Amino acid sequence: MATVTVIASRRIPAPPAEVYAILADYTEGHPHILPSAYFRNIEVEEGGVGAGTRIRFDMTVLGTTRTMRAEIEEPKPGRVLVERDMEGRTVTTFTVNPAREGRESDVVITTVITTRGGLLGVVERVASKAFLERVYRDELSRLAAYAASGAGALLPTARR
Repeated sequence: MATVTVIASRRIPAPPAEVYAILADYTEGHPHILPSAYFRNIEVEEGGVGAGTRIRFDMTVLGTTRTMRAEIEEPKPGRVLVERDMEGRTVTTFTVNPAREGRESDVVITTVITTRGGLLGVVERVASKAFLERVYRDELSRLAAYAASGAGALLPTARR
């Protein structure tokens, strides 16, 4: 077994509490930032906001769609959110740091994927990295636009 790590970041023109509220709210906020070309049928199975939330979604990668399930953790509520694939192969961490005296946010998405070893694993790691970098650039652009619209401030979780 081997791993590949994919990291993407962007400054978002909204306060950290609003950005984090969008990311942590899997009922209202988070679905708005997911690129529909890759993510569909997002369903909250349990919870809905932050730690303890369980989600199911379809993800399309290179023309193949598979259903995935994840559990959400908040090791640092308001700052760090973790999506853990229930199969144990993928962990995605969203980190929100204040920027410009708290008027903006630096958001980092980090995904660690456990892959096979050998030549197939090398191919899987290279393809996963290129694919997810493209997906995360799109997702961060959508997050910036959604946050700039003021929608994050309207979420109840922005006031947690």
